[in-house]
Formats: sequence, structure tokens, C-alpha cells
Amino acid sequence: MTVELSPITDADIAAVADFLHVNYKDRIPWARSRLAGPWKAAAPNHGFLLRDGQRIVGAHTAFYSERLVAGRVERFCDLGTWYVLPEFRSHSIRLVIALLAQDGYHFTALTPSHKVTSIHTRLGFHPLDTSAALIPNLPWPTPPGRTTISADPDVIESTLAGTELKLYHDHAQALAARHIVLLRGPDSCYVMYREITHKAVPLAVIVHVSNPQLFHRAILPLTRHLLFRHRLLATLAELRTIGPRPPLSFKVTSWPKMYRSASLAPDQIDDLYSELVCVPW
Repeated sequence: MTVELSPITDADIAAVADFLHVNYKDRIPWARSRLAGPWKAAAPNHGFLLRDGQRIVGAHTAFYSERLVAGRVERFCDLGTWYVLPEFRSHSIRLVIALLAQDGYHFTALTPSHKVTSIHTRLGFHPLDTSAALIPNLPWPTPPGRTTISADPDVIESTLAGTELKLYHDHAQALAARHIVLLRGPDSCYVMYREITHKAVPLAVIVHVSNPQLFHRAILPLTRHLLFRHRLLATLAELRTIGPRPPLSFKVTSWPKMYRSASLAPDQIDDLYSELVCVPW
């Protein structure tokens, strides 16, 4: 059979989810993550797949979004999971080439394996700085009443406005995203994070922070909250998201992340509207 390349359409999502469940990682809820973001976007496809006859033998998922950057609407394509059955690996590059052939997009690769980064480099991707702080979540004594932390959707809705409220609405149903607000006096900070387990240690990974100054002032009650309410032993936060490394944290490097854009700078790239918020692992 000739191995055929085609876009992943809405009608293909269930079959691609089954393919990834059986052949790639069976503990990931591929079907529930829908292989697409819950936000509204004019997506031309959900990535590309390979078929040998009627059988799916490879897939490369993609997540599309439209973002307002420096006053302009920019179109993004986040490259998601890329998996091809071993006997068809010679066709793997066709998937990513098809994605990158789409005009008018800025491309991100926020979840690549170390093997994939060398391929992305040859295709014109550049690395993002993923210097990060690893913050132990400890039972710090905190003064009562100074910082309020809430994951209540009604509190989040009533606290946020404008761009931050839209971010919350767009990501509220994203399967891997968790949402809280920090409140201290008249100030507030919207924090989006995901949960992972790395080397048997459950971690909170910060995805978005709306007010880095308040985030730093509230770091002790926040990490205490993540420990007691969610049993997360540490918090990983990239410095490009939170700013300076907090005291009592360890300097580490997050996993590799890359982007390809003809016009955007690295500081205009973030982790939102991507596989990171849609697919838990």
C-alpha cells in the first residue's frame, strides 16, 4: 500500500485518539482532550495523519489559535504529539513538513522530545530560554487574612476582567489547565498551572501569571496551598513567566521548547493555547 498523508479532520479525531492510546501512551485521555483546544479558532485541521490503506500508522497533532500581540492579530500553530509506528518512520518527516507548509502561522513546539529538537533546529526553529525555579512546597506559617487563594469559578469570574478574563474563558475547559486567583488587598493575580509527576514527585508547573509582583509576594501561601490542597510537593516556574527566581528556590532548566516565526521575538511566545494546557500526562 502507498502511505497517504492527509489532514486530521473532526471525523478523524476519535480514530487518531485510539491510535495514540494503543500505540503511544495509553494512560493519557486522548479522547477527552479532543486533540483540539476548547477555545474558538479558525483551525484548518487538527494536524496531519498517515494511512496505510485504511489503517492509521502515524499522526502529528496541532493546536491553532489567534492571539493579539502588540496590537496585531497573529495566528499560531502549536505542534503537538508526533508519533509514527516504527515500520513507517521513514515517512515521519512528511507530517511536520505538511504542518510547516501552512502559510501565515507562527509555530511553537512546547512539548518536543530531545530527539525531536534536532529535527526542529534543522527546520528553522529556535530554542526558548526555559531557565526555571524549582520551589519546594512547604508548610510555611503564613499570617491569616493577608492573602486569599481561590479556585472557585465564581470568584475567578468576578475577579478577572479584559484580557485575563478572556484567557480564563478560553482555557476553563482545557483538560490539563488548573486555575486559581491570588487576592491581597486591592491586588489580584491569575495563576494557571498544570500538574505533572516527575520521577515520582508530583509538581505544579506554572503556565501563566498575570501579576508577577503579587505572585512573588504571595509565593509562601501559594505553595502552602498547593501542598495541602493538591498534595503537590514542589512548584516549577520558568523565569520568562514569573520574572526573577524567588528566594529559597533552586535554579533548574525546564524541558526544551522551541518556536519558528518570521516576526515575533522570544518574549512574545508563551505556553498558552497549546498542547501543554490540553493534554495531561
